[in-house]
Amino acid sequence: MSIHLVGGGWTASGDPDLTTGFLAEAAQRAAGSGRMVPRISVLIVVADGSPSTEYRIGYPESFAKVAACDPVVHIVENGGAIQDAVFDSSVLNDIDALVIGGGLTPAYLVAVAPLMDEIRLLVADGLPYLGFSAGAMIASDRAIIGGWRIEGIEVAPEETGEDLDEVTIVEGLGLIDLAVDVHAAQWGTLGRLVAATEAGLVDGGVAIDEKTALVIGDDGLSVVGAGNVWRVIDEDGAVTVGTLAT
Repeated sequence: MSIHLVGGGWTASGDPDLTTGFLAEAAQRAAGSGRMVPRISVLIVVADGSPSTEYRIGYPESFAKVAACDPVVHIVENGGAIQDAVFDSSVLNDIDALVIGGGLTPAYLVAVAPLMDEIRLLVADGLPYLGFSAGAMIASDRAIIGGWRIEGIEVAPEETGEDLDEVTIVEGLGLIDLAVDVHAAQWGTLGRLVAATEAGLVDGGVAIDEKTALVIGDDGLSVVGAGNVWRVIDEDGAVTVGTLAT
C-alpha cells in the first residue's frame, strides 16, 4: 500500500491518472476484509467558505467515477479562524482508505491533530492514504503549512500564505520525512520550499504541480499525472532543484 500526494487540481468527471492506483489499493484492502466495494473516508475542512461547495460534493464523487468505491464524507467547519473544530475518531472506523482534502492548510492540521497517532498507525499497517493539496502538505513529519515571507523577505506570492505571514513549519502527520509544497508551477510555491530549505527551516523536500501525484510505496517514489514533482535538496551548503522522473 502507498501514500499518494496530489499537488491540487481536480476534475468533476474523475482523474484516473491520479487516483486509479490509490483506488486499486483500497479495493485490495477491502477484499481482505470481505468487502466488495472499498469504503473511503474523505475528510474536508471548511474555513470561511473555502473550499467551495462544488469541491465538497464533487471531489468525493469524482473517485466513484474512476472505480467502484463508497466515499464517506466528513466535514468540519471552523468559521474562518483556527479554532477547536476537529474530526471525531469515528471517521477512521471500518475504512479501507483515507483521503484528506484541500483548503486552508493550518485549519486541516488543527482538525486532524487528535487523530495523528491513529492515522500513523493505520497507514503503517497498510491503509492507503491520499492527501490532496492541504492533505499532501500535512503528511510530512515537518510540515510547511503556509506563509509567504522569511524574516520579512518575500519568498512566494502573498496569496499563497494561507493566512500566515512568516513561512511556518510545524509537526505534521509524520507519514513521510520530506517537506511538501503544492500547486508548485501554478502558484509559484516552489520558491517557498527552496527558501525554507536555504534558511534551514526544512531539510529539502518536494513541490508538486497540480494534476500530478507523488506516490510513495514499498518500491520507492513514482510520479503520475500531467505535471512535475520538483525535488529540492540541501547538499554541501547549496540548494539544488530538479524534477523527479515520471
